[in-house]
Amino acid sequence: MEQGGVFLLFWISLALINAAIAENKNRSRSFWCCLSLLVGPFATLLLVVWEKEPEPRIKPKKKRLY
Repeated sequence: MEQGGVFLLFWISLALINAAIAENKNRSRSFWCCLSLLVGPFATLLLVVWEKEPEPRIKPKKKRLY
């Protein structure tokens, strides 16, 4: 495999890994995958440094009495 092919394979693999990290930190998987394709390791650095987003709060449904 040519050196350019290895580089492309690494870059795409990194984008998929970053998407998994983003999902684990409650962030948009698709956004971070696309961002990783553009900026690569810098997106990884941001994902690792930023704290995890809090879980979205879901309001409990009110029970109807009829």
